[in-house]
Amino acid sequence: MKKILISLLAVLLTVPSFAAPKAKKAKTAAKAPAKTVVEFTVLESAQYDSGKHDPQVSANIAKFIGGEESVTTVTSTQAKADPALANVDMSFLPVYLLKKTPQAREKLAQYLAMGYVTENDDYFIFQHVTRTGVHENKVAQPGVLEIFVMSQCPYGAMAENLVIEAQKAGQIPADKTVKLRYIVNYDEKAGFQSLHGSAEWEENIRQLLIAKYYPTKFWKYLEIRNKDYRSSRWDKAMEEAGINVKKITKKFDTEGVELLKAEAAYTQEYGVNASPSFLWEGKEVLDFGSVSKKQGLEFLNPSRNQRGGQAVPAGSC
Repeated sequence: MKKILISLLAVLLTVPSFAAPKAKKAKTAAKAPAKTVVEFTVLESAQYDSGKHDPQVSANIAKFIGGEESVTTVTSTQAKADPALANVDMSFLPVYLLKKTPQAREKLAQYLAMGYVTENDDYFIFQHVTRTGVHENKVAQPGVLEIFVMSQCPYGAMAENLVIEAQKAGQIPADKTVKLRYIVNYDEKAGFQSLHGSAEWEENIRQLLIAKYYPTKFWKYLEIRNKDYRSSRWDKAMEEAGINVKKITKKFDTEGVELLKAEAAYTQEYGVNASPSFLWEGKEVLDFGSVSKKQGLEFLNPSRNQRGGQAVPAGSC
């Protein structure tokens, strides 16, 4: 009986003729506008965490559209079996599919025109919206870590120094291989272009040649060079590391240039543009925060490198 009375009271209070009397000057409360639901289907990796849905991404897009997100996650395996999703490019995960609405189209008009956002019959498609992710179709290279750097980027040098320290301390597991890759753009007309100028891509070439012809002295050279990586006296660093300067110089304009062209193509293939970036096993693109969480790669946590008792901040060029 008590429950019936409470329910009845609730109903009565919502009906104007039975509502409690109010002061004459009181205004009727305005109804809250209906909230717009922004519907996402996120295609994610079934295997790698870096290829899964990032809630911050969908939340930010929904806020930009002007509504609240509703997210459904689907693995790439499930998506490939779904005729409505199978034709979406899933080469890099995660992919964010936004259900089409007139409101979303209006908000995204500029980005659609510029090609930053694409579309199919049902969705607006957001790809490569996160720095980390998974190259779904690449062949796995077990135990291989590739570090993409700009040779005159302080954060790239930091990553290299962490590797050097780990090598000295015996912290790199025997089943892990670390390689350096170089971030550079190449165009047949414009030639090489690098964020820190020509001195950077020239240093990239020297390091590629040293890695090829003096592999056992490569990391020693970097240890010396990184003490002042912008110095023009790279020759002194080579000599101190026991490298034949004339041999490297002689191959610079021929083989060295071709090696760097290959690096430019490789960097473009993986869509890497921030130094440092980490490619784990040929599939996962990671940053400082995520790579150091991999078993055996904890040495890449910059906070372990202390200067005056303060943690060194991670970043990128």
